[in-house]
Order: sequence, then C-alpha cells, then structure tokens
Amino acid sequence: MEYVEVARAESERGELVLRERREEGGPAFLELRANGVFVMDNAEFTSEEALASAALELVDTPRQVLVGGMGLGFTMHRVLADPRVERCTVVEIEEALVGWMRDGTVPHGQTMLADERAHVVVADVTDALAEAAPTSYDLVLLDVDNGPSFLVHESNARLYESDSLGDARRVLRPGGALVVWSMDRAPELLGAMAGVFDDVAAQPRAVRLQERDEEYWLLTGRVR
Repeated sequence: MEYVEVARAESERGELVLRERREEGGPAFLELRANGVFVMDNAEFTSEEALASAALELVDTPRQVLVGGMGLGFTMHRVLADPRVERCTVVEIEEALVGWMRDGTVPHGQTMLADERAHVVVADVTDALAEAAPTSYDLVLLDVDNGPSFLVHESNARLYESDSLGDARRVLRPGGALVVWSMDRAPELLGAMAGVFDDVAAQPRAVRLQERDEEYWLLTGRVR
C-alpha cells in the first residue's frame, strides 16, 4: 500500500490531511484524516448515503435541509439527489476542506457544489444552529462525528448536549426531524433527545465498511 499526500492544513483543531491511497495493481482512493485519525474515504461511502436516505424518508417535504459536516460531500450529494429538496445547507468547520472541494483538489468536489441548491457555510455547526432563525429547516442531519462516542474533535461533545439539541428543535418546522448517525446506540444522547423532542427513536442500520459488516445507529428526534 502506498500513500501520497495531496493536501495538508493546520487549524486551531489540529491537522487535516487529504491523501491518496494506492493499492498495487488496483485503483487509487482519496482518504481524509484529522489529527492522524481516519475520517472517511471515497472508496466506501455507504454510511453517508444511508444516513441521508433514511433521514429523507422521515419527512414528507424536506425542502430545506441542514447537514452538519461536509466530509467528502457524499451526504450532501445524496440529499440533493432528492427532487423535493430546494436547498441543502452544509455547515463545515474546516475552511481548508471546503477549499479543497471548491478548487478541484477533491476531484468530484466542483461537480457536487455546482448544484445551485448547495449552500456551504464555514462555521461550527453548534454555533450555526444557535444562530439560525426559528423553523428554518425541515431536516437537520448531523454527520460531524460517528456519534458522541467517537468524536473527531473533543469540542464536538457540546453538539450532543441539551442546549444544542434545543437549538436543533427550535430551527425545525412542525413535522421536521433531527437525525444523528452513531456508531452505537448512545443511550445518554437518546435520553437527552427525549427531553427535547416529541418522538425519539433509535434504529440499527447494517452497513458494509471496508469489507466488514458493521451495525450503526440512526438516532432521530421528531417535532410534531
């Protein structure tokens, strides 16, 4: 296996690296890492698409959708594949990652962002939720971490606390939903969500990751 660095950036949260992974005799894939920790690649994005697909099924009219976390754009891309969506706002804290998507460093980035319904905001999604106007969205997807048990940055923990969950409820319209993708059932988060939302559920989702069968969880909070 050979790794070739494509881009690197430093921020107050640490190091962000985009590298190409080349297997002998096989294709090359892009891999995103934060402070040395694997975030995602473009070889396997089943979980990102599963999150978006399942979330879109929860809402009758997902006209306005907020996605927390850009990654390599696959959650946003699946959201925009739904013709009901009029606008998808993606909140990404790493300005460098947004730049790599826009300037072609991530080869598919420009094509994804060419959709006029895509709107990218460089910000912490916790702050974005706090500052958003009430009833702005039909659907909020949190794809920032793999749930509260696997944080990309420790500061993300506040996103799963009552104040931020309350902000998420405030920005949702009646019939809307918050959806969190998690590597486990996250009972503490579910308990916090139950104190904020009208209906809360946790559904296991089987996904295939790096040739392994895994079980992730879709945690949902709905507003009546």
